Amino acid sequence: MNHSLHSIDRTTHAKIVAVALICATAVAGIGIAVHSRGGDNLEQAQHIGVIKAGRPAMVASGIEVAVR
Repeated sequence: MNHSLHSIDRTTHAKIVAVALICATAVAGIGIAVHSRGGDNLEQAQHIGVIKAGRPAMVASGIEVAVR
């Protein structure tokens, strides 16, 4: 058994790549399935108002000064 990725042969490398691709496909499929079940996200997006930025403010705490 090889305990290092530097000394593995081609078949072991192919197995690792295959397992990684299967797992990545499964994660992407689950993500798409969960996202498509959202339902009323369009209705929620229509009720969001616009927030306007105010004037810049100086915030100081101790030595550091941050302009926001």
